[in-house]
Amino acid sequence: KEMIRIAHGHGVPVMLDGAQAVPHMPVDVQDLECDFYAFSGHKMFGPTGIGILYGKRALLEAMPPYQGGGDMIKSVTFEKTIYNDLPHKFEAGTPNISGGVGLGAAVDYLGRIDREGAMAHEREVLRYATSALAGVSGLRMIGTARMKTGVVSFVLNGIHPHDIGTILDDDGIAIRTGHHCAQPVMQRFGIPATARASFALYNTVEEVDSLVAGIHRAVKVFS
Repeated sequence: KEMIRIAHGHGVPVMLDGAQAVPHMPVDVQDLECDFYAFSGHKMFGPTGIGILYGKRALLEAMPPYQGGGDMIKSVTFEKTIYNDLPHKFEAGTPNISGGVGLGAAVDYLGRIDREGAMAHEREVLRYATSALAGVSGLRMIGTARMKTGVVSFVLNGIHPHDIGTILDDDGIAIRTGHHCAQPVMQRFGIPATARASFALYNTVEEVDSLVAGIHRAVKVFS
């Protein structure tokens, strides 16, 4: 909120990427006072290929549509085009109907569960994972912010993250490897990529034990 306040003080609009926040904590865009807030469906337990963009009405009204197609216009003549009201102005053509239904179900699900309880569980899994991974020789965690959500990024001496991911995949453990759409961050830390384990309300400490065992196996394979 402080960063948003400073940006607004200089006349700079603010857009937040909330993909990693929305599934893990309540978000109040009006309290944040951000101008835009975007998040994806698949990271909040919904379908892929769809997401949500919140924007302040005045800014959205002033913006031209970026796509043309059915339902984004009120009328068209040879002389002029009148665009439709929000949000239809930005939703050209046949929508992703099944994706919208699935996304709506995900939103409803997150609205029904005990968010505070889920957050407490995720914090405990993250705490356990951080402690367990710290005991792996040659492993370095990338990103140790005190208030971060349930994500652990790491590198292993002498083993490329893609190789770590392949070995863990053989054990039925799904992590993400690569630069995570953040190549400048990789350059900042002087690394080609990281391995990243993400935790949600359905993960358990027993699964963390399996992750650590798989990492030990990767170390053994490359030793």
